[in-house]
Amino acid sequence: MFENLTGRLQTTLKRLRGEARLTEDNIAEALREVRMALLEADVALPVVKTFIDDVRSKAVGQDVLTSLTPGQAVIKVVYDALVALMGEHNERLHLAVRPPAVVLMAGLQGSGKTTSTAKLARYLIEREKKSVMLVSGDVYRPAAIEQLQRLASQVGAQFFPSQPDQKPADIARAALEQARVSASDVLIVDTAGRLHVDAPMMEEIRALQSILNPVETLFVVDSMTGQDAVNTAKVFNEALPLTGVILTKTDGDARGGAALSVRQVTGKPIKFLGVGEKTDALEPFHPERLASRILGMGDVLSLVEQAQRTVDQDKAQQLARKISKGSGFDLEDFRDQLLQMEKMGGIASLMDKMPGLPKTPDAEQLQQGEKQMNRLVAIINSMTPAERRKPDIIRGSRKRRIAAGSGTQVQDVNRLLKQFTEMQTMMKRFGKGGMQKMLRGLKGRLPGMPF
Repeated sequence: MFENLTGRLQTTLKRLRGEARLTEDNIAEALREVRMALLEADVALPVVKTFIDDVRSKAVGQDVLTSLTPGQAVIKVVYDALVALMGEHNERLHLAVRPPAVVLMAGLQGSGKTTSTAKLARYLIEREKKSVMLVSGDVYRPAAIEQLQRLASQVGAQFFPSQPDQKPADIARAALEQARVSASDVLIVDTAGRLHVDAPMMEEIRALQSILNPVETLFVVDSMTGQDAVNTAKVFNEALPLTGVILTKTDGDARGGAALSVRQVTGKPIKFLGVGEKTDALEPFHPERLASRILGMGDVLSLVEQAQRTVDQDKAQQLARKISKGSGFDLEDFRDQLLQMEKMGGIASLMDKMPGLPKTPDAEQLQQGEKQMNRLVAIINSMTPAERRKPDIIRGSRKRRIAAGSGTQVQDVNRLLKQFTEMQTMMKRFGKGGMQKMLRGLKGRLPGMPF
């Protein structure tokens, strides 16, 4: 989401880092670049002004100018300002009430509200161990109720049925009563969206607010709409007692301005980011982690948490034992690592969070990388178990058979075997304690990828 902003900020701050001495003049020049970068990222103008003033007042202070590493001190100032801009820390949902805790979802049509309802349910079920009931109050959009029912089944949530000929207020009352009877911890209410903010829409959702008395009223907004997302959030916040925002489609080509502006403009925290289409693609919003990613410093903590949720621990321990011995790493292990990368959100998600890697590739390069990864898995799947364990036995006729079985060419098989040999060599270095040698050998690239 922040590729362009990250690139501009990194270039500007790198230039400052190289200065032997910082002055008000070279800081002012750098801040002009930062200002342009923020405006190009579609950050609201008042927010940019506040941010730049904050950074300037601290960057020209005595602590920075007389620091032994003034360039790094400025980076710390920019990092702190970004964190403050986005809300200091993660704000959790306030569910410590007598059940059912009601969460009301609001937003425009097409913002991803229904999908976010299901994602939030899955998050609460899997990570918070809550029993969740879903209900749709969207009686206008064709098949909206059926869509939510299908998603509820996928994520393991209870579903309260409703009909298009019912009134949203009646649906809300009945669902709330059923949630009490069934002892559900949380009731999430999906509401109707509109193509634009209008009076009947706001009146309907205000009525639902009054009936349900929700502990959380979350505004779901599409980050791809940029400045419009912030303006719409502001209008909703003036009409409803919002408690937070879910920013969707942040894995797309959005410039990121909404994430940096919405807290400052509305005074309401971003609580979650939608980072993909699947029902598990919802992340709690951590301002400090996102600030780190924006400045190209990665987000190791989120990466570790993601790995803990998705990694097969038994396989991970087996691989660790192999690596510690410096031997035994085979093509099945290689395939497992590629599949694990896919489970963790693919190449783009990993590169965004890993520090020290070069600038994130563009969309076309990432698409090529994903195809390459799928091709590698297909080639390994076409091998026999013996070939996966002992790649040395793969010769001419075997290569032709593997290529035919995977829909690839013999040169693709050769390329895989060469990449695997390089990976095996690095694993041996790692096993002998040569972590630095292994990282140096990667040269900032991911194994098997064209970047």
